[in-house]
Amino acid sequence: MELTPVLRSEWLKIRTLRSLPGALLALFAATTAFSAIAGVSETSDPGFDALFTSLSGVIPGQIAAVAFGAMAVSAEFQSGALRLSLAAVPQRGRWFAAKAAVIAVPVLLVGLVTALAALMVGRAGLGSAADGLGVGEQVRAVVGCGFYLMLMALFAAGLAALLRSGVATLSLLIPFILVVGFVIGDATGTVADFLPDKAGQLVLRETYEGSSLGPWSGLVVTALWTGAALLAGAWSVRRRDA
Repeated sequence: MELTPVLRSEWLKIRTLRSLPGALLALFAATTAFSAIAGVSETSDPGFDALFTSLSGVIPGQIAAVAFGAMAVSAEFQSGALRLSLAAVPQRGRWFAAKAAVIAVPVLLVGLVTALAALMVGRAGLGSAADGLGVGEQVRAVVGCGFYLMLMALFAAGLAALLRSGVATLSLLIPFILVVGFVIGDATGTVADFLPDKAGQLVLRETYEGSSLGPWSGLVVTALWTGAALLAGAWSVRRRDA
């Protein structure tokens, strides 16, 4: 079967499973809301990063992107849905590639819009504290944020295909994200720099001195983690019974 009809059928599944559009709406709402709160919160930190503060809503908001990727794949393992999908598309690799594509595109598009909205409300709250931000930095952060959210959704999708469970995937990733974000915090120059979420979040920062990675190399690290998860998921789909 050609790839185009497979993409069309997988996109139809995304549109008709109500929890998935809801996850994208939650991504936008949570990210912009938390960025607005961060923007109006007073800070006395001498290392204050106006760009990261404006986009800090991405940290909790990314959980919705992760849920989107995990649920889009895990739905196939419920009520024999995967057997029906593979009956229509016997080439398992092609089916999984189409599934990944219809996860990636909407998360990227919603992620870009969300990042722009979060930056605007975050900057509005910061007022003159954000006046020093350059246009190039802001464009880099918005574009990088969209790709970061897409990669995290695909990372979750790969793990969901490997574990065959959305609950197991979210039970693993959500505590991991919260531990890295709130316990490790701003620690740099350690192995934490190479964790998938912390590495990718460098693209949201105005300054990243002390880290062994830069904004784009950090995204590359996240992409490598995502690629590994997708390969593991593809192997699981190809080798294990539906």
